[in-house]
Amino acid sequence: MPNQWKAICDVADIPVLGARVVHRAAQPGVAIFRNGEDRIFALLDRCPHKGGPLSQGIVFGERVACPLHNWNIELGSGCAISPDEGCTQKFSVKVEDGRVYLDVAELNTVAIEAQAA
Repeated sequence: MPNQWKAICDVADIPVLGARVVHRAAQPGVAIFRNGEDRIFALLDRCPHKGGPLSQGIVFGERVACPLHNWNIELGSGCAISPDEGCTQKFSVKVEDGRVYLDVAELNTVAIEAQAA
């Protein structure tokens, strides 16, 4: 089944070296990051360590530093940099004509899993 994409925002709406959060009902939001090269990434807004809000961390290169304990998380994979361990959910992103899109099925799958937990 082909991806169904949901328009979220414009690239310009995300601060350079920052994030914007897509809020979802009764579950963690999705943090959309923009790095210094205008690459866009999307991760669940929870550090795999203690659940810190990654959207409030410092973006550098293709990583974000969690604001709670400074764990470095790779934006492309959602995984912590060694020696730390663990990953957070990553989301497929599409950028077209300056608009940022997320995969609808991924958003819904995470919602179902979060409710079942």
